[in-house]
Amino acid sequence: EARKAGLLNFAGTDEGVPVVRNMLLALDGLIVDGVALDTVVEKVDSSGQIVRDATTARFFKLGLLGQLMHTVASPPVAYLLFAIGLSLLVFEFFTAGIGIAGFVGAFCFVLGTYGLNELPVRLWAVALLVLAVFAFAVDVQVGVPRLWTGLGLALFVIASFTLYQPIDGTQMRMSWVTLVSGIGMMALAFIVGMPSMVRTRFATPTIGREWLIGAEGVASTDISPEGTVIVHNAQWRARTNRSTPLPVGTMCRVAAIDGITLEVEPLEGAARDYREMRKGASE
Repeated sequence: EARKAGLLNFAGTDEGVPVVRNMLLALDGLIVDGVALDTVVEKVDSSGQIVRDATTARFFKLGLLGQLMHTVASPPVAYLLFAIGLSLLVFEFFTAGIGIAGFVGAFCFVLGTYGLNELPVRLWAVALLVLAVFAFAVDVQVGVPRLWTGLGLALFVIASFTLYQPIDGTQMRMSWVTLVSGIGMMALAFIVGMPSMVRTRFATPTIGREWLIGAEGVASTDISPEGTVIVHNAQWRARTNRSTPLPVGTMCRVAAIDGITLEVEPLEGAARDYREMRKGASE
């Protein structure tokens, strides 16, 4: 490419088999940042003739940090690190306290951001990646994959295929292995892993809320099968324990508690055994 651009002082024909010596000879006299390169030395051969030879070239191995940054700045690694970092940060957000997942997620996110900054990315595609994870997080909070999960997966797929822009007319695309790994990882994490984690976290026995069983309230949103209710002037996440949805404004009664979610039923036709449950709890 440098020869075609006319930057080298070399008229040889070594296309297809370029060597370092020819490159050094071609760089002699080239002006770089206002300095003329001196890459040729004069030597006396065995016959006493003065010949021009390439100067000695030494190659230095990158240090540990340099190798890390060089690896991070590769397209597949930057893409995967950015996605993993965002996923772990969302995971940490829905867990109690600050754990190792938060530190690992932040580290991966910083490295992924650095790698994407060094590569020719489409900023709107990066924004789609962030929006996709935000959409995933909406359903993670609910604990059940729904519309937002599908929207997030669609945005993530679009962003993955359009993340890198062409360089000099050459398409810069990641391999199918990288794309399948990234998309599959996000799908498994937010469709199976995250909801299960949230349900497990909040499915432990709840202390101090048993008194709500039997309490009456009103549906503040449609509960079909999930929504919110107002019980004792406080808003709670609710789920109907029947197949019949409860319209907004319907009077209901708390039948059971599942973590921070109240299982409710309509007042009319509701089971009456809640009195026995409360009576047994008081005894």
